[in-house]
Amino acid sequence: MRCPNIIPYPMNNIINVIKGDITKIEVDAIVNAANSSLLGGGGVDGAIHRAGGPAILEECRMIVARQGGCKTGEAVITTAGNLPAKYVIHTVGPVWNGGQKNEEKLLANCYFNSLRLAVDNSCTTIAFPNISTGIYRFPKKLAAQISINAINQFLESNTTIKLITIVCFDDENFQLFKRLPGR
Repeated sequence: MRCPNIIPYPMNNIINVIKGDITKIEVDAIVNAANSSLLGGGGVDGAIHRAGGPAILEECRMIVARQGGCKTGEAVITTAGNLPAKYVIHTVGPVWNGGQKNEEKLLANCYFNSLRLAVDNSCTTIAFPNISTGIYRFPKKLAAQISINAINQFLESNTTIKLITIVCFDDENFQLFKRLPGR
């Protein structure tokens, strides 16, 4: 019997969508919907920094000193500190500006660059939050479709990743994934 809080995507048997807390997921890497300063914030970013402890912030500060932060659509990697994952991949999603500032491409880049960084660091399992759908106001349904499309496009040319979990904190995002085409 299927758990009602897990949605497998049968198209590739690699993507699952769950409702839960990303800080509790046991995978090689979790993705943080960070801001460009990498110094913590609200939402999932704040939750990851709180649960992971000071080691994550310390490594983020070193990245900021070295390269000045993280640009929208890009990704960087740190330790996971006290989290059950090995790494945290920090990616900066776009703020929604009505679709007039290349937001869709930038959001897809968040997924591509996070997956590329996971592969570069020998990760085979990764968990994503719903990037940019909180205070950055990206339309949730569009963000869900972009995430699945970007992940599937990445998987077409890379077989390193064995399990991708999209972790929806709220029921609204979870229900949107249940209704996506291709399920």
